[in-house]
Parts: sequence; C-alpha cells; structure tokens
Amino acid sequence: MNAHALTDCWTMTRRELAHWARQPVRLLVGLVFSVMLLLMFGYLIGGRRGVRGDYLDYLLPGMLALTMVFGLESTMLAVTQALNKGVVGRFRPLPMADGAVLVGRASADMLQSVLSLAALTGVGLALGWRPHGGPGAFLAALGLLLLLRFAMLWIGIHLALVAGKPELVQAVQILVWPVGFLSNALAAPGSMPGWLGTAVEWNPMSRTATAVRDLLGAPGGESGHVTAAVLWPLALLAVFFPLAVRRFTRLGR
Repeated sequence: MNAHALTDCWTMTRRELAHWARQPVRLLVGLVFSVMLLLMFGYLIGGRRGVRGDYLDYLLPGMLALTMVFGLESTMLAVTQALNKGVVGRFRPLPMADGAVLVGRASADMLQSVLSLAALTGVGLALGWRPHGGPGAFLAALGLLLLLRFAMLWIGIHLALVAGKPELVQAVQILVWPVGFLSNALAAPGSMPGWLGTAVEWNPMSRTATAVRDLLGAPGGESGHVTAAVLWPLALLAVFFPLAVRRFTRLGR
C-alpha cells in the first residue's frame, strides 16, 4: 500500500471516528455489553462445566475472545447505511484508493475493539483476576485477540456488502451468535457430548481463547495453540478481505 492509499485510509478513519463524537451512546453501549456478559455468566448464570481451577481465570480470556466476535452488527449496519444513503457514491468520483472507505471503517472498529478489551480487562482486574504470563505474554494475547477481530471484521464487511440493505443485516448477524457460543468461551469442550466438543475445538474462536488462556496462565490453556490462533484468522483474511474489496469496487459498475 503506497503513501497515497495510506493517506486515503487515514482520512476515512478520521471520518468514522468523528461519528463517535456525534453518537457516544452507541460507543458506550458497545463497551458495556461485554462487561455485562462477563458479570452475567460469571456471577448470575454461573458455569465452570468441566473447568478446573478458578472459573473467573477461565472465563475472562474466553470473554475477551467472545468480545472480538460480537459487535460486528454495528460495522455491518454502518456499511449498508453508507451504501443506501449514497455516501459511497459521493466518494467514488474522488481520486481515492479502492477500498479506502472500507479500511477506514475497519480501522475505527479496531480502535473500538482496543477500548473494549481495555474495559473488560479493567473490570476483570477489579474483580480479582490477574494474568500470570508476564507482560510479553499479555501483549501477545492481545495481539491474537485483535487478529481474530480483524478477520471477523472483514467477514462482516463482506456479508454487509452482500446483504446490501440495513434491514437484511439482522438476518445475517444471527450467524454470529452460533460462532460465539459454539466455542469454549464459557465451558470446557470435555464436558460436552463428543460430536459437540469436536465442533467446538475446531471453532477458530476456541483456538484463540485456548491460546490466550495458555499465554495468560489460565485454566484451560494448552501449549501449541498459538500457531493455530494465528493461521485461522490469516486464512479467513486471505479469503474475505479480497472478496470484500472486489465486491465494493464492483458496486457502482
């Protein structure tokens, strides 16, 4: 990506960030939602099926991974609204790099994801959770989480471009919930029926959650999952990033 394209992407990112000042409630709701899930599953509903050790130590890394999967509906809705309000059409005549609008939206979403991770980690620390892997391992865990988010984000953008209309986003976003809950975020796969546990272990989100638990020294962590936690998102990006950009560039033709 050349300097001109980077400038275009940064311009579109600043445009998306400006929306935060106009709609702070939407940003706040996104941050509170993951905290609410942590408190609900950790203290109200309960869990620990098949979990050895402190459940909060097991739950928090899973909730961090779950947060990276949830919340895509806001991005998908923003993309479809931009299409239907003619925003994209107004940008097309400008000398702008292909896909800069999408990259700008993705960059703003990644910044929000960092805030979500910070909020959830802060609440976890307040509840007594502590990472045990050291600063380097903690940063590596955050990197894996954000890589998963980046891959899921481009899947969401592609699906939004395919859906085309905001009202169709609700039907598409229903697919996010099975991906999120059909994982080891809340319970250990060993406590599930054999076929279900196998499906859960193959979920890319489960690979990330397991790797993060290993890096943070949490129950349920297993060595050797870091490679899978990197390769799965990269494979998804290799498929959906070019599909999204190609779909976007063909919209006005």
